[in-house]
Amino acid sequence: MLQPPFTTFPQREHLHIVLREVTAADLPALMPISFYDGKQAASVEDAAAMQQKINADYAAGNSVHWVICNSFSNDVVGTCGYYRGFANNTGEIGFILLPAYRGQGYMKTALDEVIYFGRNVMGLDKICAHTTADNERAIKLLRSLGMEEVTGNRAGYITFECS
Repeated sequence: MLQPPFTTFPQREHLHIVLREVTAADLPALMPISFYDGKQAASVEDAAAMQQKINADYAAGNSVHWVICNSFSNDVVGTCGYYRGFANNTGEIGFILLPAYRGQGYMKTALDEVIYFGRNVMGLDKICAHTTADNERAIKLLRSLGMEEVTGNRAGYITFECS
């Protein structure tokens, strides 16, 4: 398995999106959707501190965190990636879009590329995602990606996997 950190941060392009490393210039746009350890950023400074932790996770080989940009306008639309390490050659994906960009196909396109990268570049055996049982959009998205619901979830959560 090829595991982070990579010699060069893996920028990916697919259809109308670019997945690239988060920069300081992205943080004002990302602040409303910046989270770490279940806590949301309350300021750009919080988002910067969270991004430093995410970068440290990447440097330790435990994550790959991309900003999602529209490839035509370069607008920042969200983030996605692999989080929480790669035990048992499994990658856990996480994702979030800014509200203005939801329902426009950005995340399906981004996750198609993230799953491709996990399988074909990193060599992951399994890819999973967790969402709350009431997050209908995420459930629909994960199913559209060919992921299947698995049993044994924490109360209020659904886990999806693809091999």
